[in-house]
Amino acid sequence: MRDMKNVFINDQAEKLSAGRISRRQFITSMLAAGVVLPTAMSMAGDALAATPKKGGKLRLGMGHGSTTDSLDPATYENGMTTHVGYSWANHLTEVSAKGELIPELAESFFSEDGKTWRFKLRKGVEFHNGKSLDADDVIASINHHRGEDSKSAAKGVLAPVTNVSKDGDTVVFELDGPNADFPYIVSDYHLAIMPAKDGKVDATSGVGTGGYIMQKWEPGVRFEGKRNPNYFKENAAFFDETEILSLIDPTARQSALMNGDVDVIDRIDTKTVALMARNPNIEILEKTGTLHYTFPMRLDSAPFDNFDLRMALKLAIKRQELVDKILLGHGAVGNDLPLSSANRFLATSIAQREFDPEKAAEHYKKSGHSGTLQLSASEAAFGGAVDAAQLIAASAKEIGIDVEVVREPKDGYWSNVWNKKPWCACFWGGRPTADWMFSSAYTDSTKWNDTAWKETDDAKKFNVLVKQARGELDQTKRVELYTEAQTLLHNDGGAIIPMFANYIIGISKKVAHADDVAANWDLDGNKASERWWFA
Repeated sequence: MRDMKNVFINDQAEKLSAGRISRRQFITSMLAAGVVLPTAMSMAGDALAATPKKGGKLRLGMGHGSTTDSLDPATYENGMTTHVGYSWANHLTEVSAKGELIPELAESFFSEDGKTWRFKLRKGVEFHNGKSLDADDVIASINHHRGEDSKSAAKGVLAPVTNVSKDGDTVVFELDGPNADFPYIVSDYHLAIMPAKDGKVDATSGVGTGGYIMQKWEPGVRFEGKRNPNYFKENAAFFDETEILSLIDPTARQSALMNGDVDVIDRIDTKTVALMARNPNIEILEKTGTLHYTFPMRLDSAPFDNFDLRMALKLAIKRQELVDKILLGHGAVGNDLPLSSANRFLATSIAQREFDPEKAAEHYKKSGHSGTLQLSASEAAFGGAVDAAQLIAASAKEIGIDVEVVREPKDGYWSNVWNKKPWCACFWGGRPTADWMFSSAYTDSTKWNDTAWKETDDAKKFNVLVKQARGELDQTKRVELYTEAQTLLHNDGGAIIPMFANYIIGISKKVAHADDVAANWDLDGNKASERWWFA
């Protein structure tokens, strides 16, 4: 009987949310079901708050952004540019709020052999300049990232693509081998679809098919957009306007939310999250996803080309201490592997790496190194990055390793420090699939191989294994291949991955969102501007 009552209540709530019954009718039905009046009124308010409404201006404060940022999707390297890109552009596929891969500009996609993929395009989609979407736009947008001269961060994930062509309103991708996960790849935030002219795209125009038409773009400062009246998604992009602000300093960002200067912020400092949660006007939304904090050591820079030195540093870190003191428990210990515990291919058979002073000292002595190692860090990398680097320096000192923490400027960190300095702090949002993660950061073809792990025997074998696993349709064999690949990465690679962090978001109670909030990226898959609304 109770189950039937709950079904009735949920059905009435859905009708109220959809506007099929009035608030008074809903309350009357609840009273008839035996719900007391105060509870019925509260339930009505909750149901109406969950109904998306159009209007208003969303002000979003982000702990990302740099004056070196560009509108060119090929260059996107931080959360702000990702969110901006999702505001003005769309992709062939997307990861939904439920974490499922769904079509976006593609109406459907399929492959008979995993090697040739066909994406049928939606009809009636228009760019902001009035041009109708067609297959030539997709081909030119994808080819923007391919070719010998391309410096795109997505060049590596597209390396298996041998040809892109059209068959009417269908875009055909031919790969160098089977890849069952390829439809995930074309949801990569770099692969925005832009209007083509003579086979080329103007990558810095900010013209796309997205929910918001760009009004202003100041790199490292703000993006302003106005709702696209011709947006092909009926139930999305609810705000009339959106403003995305770069507020890298965590105190300034949190103060802006507390003072009502912005409506939403990301990257709440773990030290203040409990205090902010006491504010009755703020909702704290915490999501466990693929976010992980790293300290990449570049093998193309001495002394990190030395295996024993890398191993000494991996064993010289107190990982639980980092989770306790930097994340304050809002995360989990990492094992120098970039796959989250939710990934079915995570090699759980690899023993968790612990602080081991004896083995660390043994490897350090064997390395023959002496002198100071510099570790670059900045709050631009992640909240608490400098403190984390100092904790690493302190535990390394117990081994006899001298680490100097270099506090780098926040602005320009991703252009001037990351992927350039020999050892630095970094974060990765992670990727939903193992192949996508490895192809983005660890294979020899990606520009974002921030450890430069390419030339060792283990690195070369890793690349072979990743390619084999990509085309292996037998899941048991695929697990074996990915486990072997991760073993090589764990032992020989240059990535120190000591912790996985939760996304912690601060939201004004004036802003509403669905029960399902994506965790593939921060801020609902970096699509809060499209998916959320004012209550």
